[in-house]
Amino acid sequence: MVDTAQAQSRSIWMSALAKAPLALLEGRVATLGALPDYRFLRSPEIGLAMVRGRTEGAGQPFNLGEMTLTRCVIQLSLAAREQADDEFISGFGYVAGRSQRHAELAAVCDALLQHPDWQSKVQTQVIEPLQGAAYKQRAAETAEVDSTRVNFFTLLRGEA
Repeated sequence: MVDTAQAQSRSIWMSALAKAPLALLEGRVATLGALPDYRFLRSPEIGLAMVRGRTEGAGQPFNLGEMTLTRCVIQLSLAAREQADDEFISGFGYVAGRSQRHAELAAVCDALLQHPDWQSKVQTQVIEPLQGAAYKQRAAETAEVDSTRVNFFTLLRGEA
């Protein structure tokens, strides 16, 4: 059975990896130094995924349309840990768009975050800076929108 807290933290880091700009992700992964060997279980491939919506946010589901998606699955080499061949860590990368490199890096980071020897290093050097950059981007966009916001109010007119 999958631990709920672990599943929630994994969904948080997968979101940060998928939404990060590729240049920033590459820069953060480069700070990790030499990465362990990995092999592709599913090399990066581009496809389509159906995006679904719900009427009024919670009503009947409907097909909104298709979006381009790139996915990749890697297997992290655990030769240094001397484990059996059938024990391995798989990393998954799903990103919107057509960036095969982005999907590969997301899959590598996902696998490293599941590896006990790499988890804290990747968390502090990759995930936290990506989340911080996303927060700053959202704050800048919010400030820009707020600067042009028009507040309408109604004055109550009395009948004379």
